Amino acid sequence: MIEELKTFMAVVEYESFTKAAEAINLSQPSVSLHIKYLEQYFETNLIQRSVKQKQIHITDSGYFLYKRAKQILNLLEETKESLLDYQHITKGKLRIGSSFTIGEYFLPEFLGEFSSKYPMLELEVIIENTHDICEKMKHFQVDIALVEGNVFSSNLLVTPFYHDTMVLAVPHNHSLCSTPFSFSNLDNQTWISRESGSGTREYLDYFLSSNHIQPKNIMVFGSNYAIKEAVKNRLGITIISSLVTKSSIQAKELSILDTHTTYHRNFSYVLQQGVIPSKNISLFVDMLKKYAHTLDSK
Repeated sequence: MIEELKTFMAVVEYESFTKAAEAINLSQPSVSLHIKYLEQYFETNLIQRSVKQKQIHITDSGYFLYKRAKQILNLLEETKESLLDYQHITKGKLRIGSSFTIGEYFLPEFLGEFSSKYPMLELEVIIENTHDICEKMKHFQVDIALVEGNVFSSNLLVTPFYHDTMVLAVPHNHSLCSTPFSFSNLDNQTWISRESGSGTREYLDYFLSSNHIQPKNIMVFGSNYAIKEAVKNRLGITIISSLVTKSSIQAKELSILDTHTTYHRNFSYVLQQGVIPSKNISLFVDMLKKYAHTLDSK
């Protein structure tokens, strides 16, 4: 039954018998047999197939079973972890979804410390923008998500763990550095930003609208590093995490404008609402909070 449930979950996630078969290293006929067995066992239609079987549609019963199957397998994994705990061993696999700022500038050092403490725990890290990572969390494709920006979903439990400082970055020795700060001076500037759906873009939009700033245009880049390089090369200005700009300020590639106001946003960890965290997730969250606290204290 367990293998059949794993096969069914793969079909739902890949929305294809062929892709699911490739992903879990089974033949397509074996995948079909697994699905047929589940439909006979539960006495319901889980998947509707087109005549040529090139497209599939998951029924309401199918989605219900998918969610329950995830819970069943999570419970089995938690039970396995609990049994291992009797031997004082922490092992298994932890899938971490992360937005770009956290994944590029916060996670590497933290994961170095975490992996040193739990060397037998296999980590898988997926880095995408906040919106896409939350979608993966909703569909049980990651065990925990770390994101910046707002998350709106009744199915997800969002808990802040770190206050990220946002800074107004300009090229080193930019003309704005030599004039008294005024929000009006930020009008008609080219702004460098991430794409829609990212936490950084969400914060830029908030900053511009709340301060009534009219940009000349907004140039979009797909990573924080690219934004930093664009500002360094005088393509525009940006508001971005201080974690991103730290080394570039020391190298005199960027300058930070004093806005006379401190701007913060939250980094948050995201879990499934109503699902009891596994031991590995709990260990990860506990150490994450302690690490974030040490950064806040610096």
